[in-house]
Amino acid sequence: MDREAAWQLLCEYTKSESLRKHAMAVEICLRAYAGKFGEDEEKWGVTGLIHDFDYEIYPQAPDHPVKGSEILEQRGYTEEVRRAILGHATYTGVPRDTLLAKALFACDELAGFITACSLVRPERILTLEARSVRKRMKDKAFARSVSREDITQGAEELGIPLEEHIAFCIEAMKANAGVLGLSPPATTAPGSE
Repeated sequence: MDREAAWQLLCEYTKSESLRKHAMAVEICLRAYAGKFGEDEEKWGVTGLIHDFDYEIYPQAPDHPVKGSEILEQRGYTEEVRRAILGHATYTGVPRDTLLAKALFACDELAGFITACSLVRPERILTLEARSVRKRMKDKAFARSVSREDITQGAEELGIPLEEHIAFCIEAMKANAGVLGLSPPATTAPGSE
């Protein structure tokens, strides 16, 4: 599991900066959970980084992530990693039967939702709290493409209370706010131009 090779793979197939940032957000959350659970941080991080690498070229189900899994197999990625990635899409029918698969599913939609919540705040992620995320989850018009059901189910499958799961992912992402584009925008002091 080589992060640089995974990054090159992501960049080869994903040109969208926002999709790359989403991949990094999921990577960051998975690395944090790997540390918490005493798992392989590199393997978990790489899995998060590449989980949607094929989405731009295969945006329709079931092509994503099935065709991506075939590419990953050709590139030598393990069955465990490929199955975790396949399992993050519920329609594949691949069971999430490892802690890695459960963590990927739990972090994917949530990382996207935390990003959306952060981007509408002046301070971005720096002052975001789990209760604010929970409140936004009730607003079905906000970030409507994010599955609230997947967020809730992911926390349940991981065995972590939803509020705790949200707070954990916020903290992981907050520590990497700059690379994720979630730091507050620079402000210019009045009269200094």
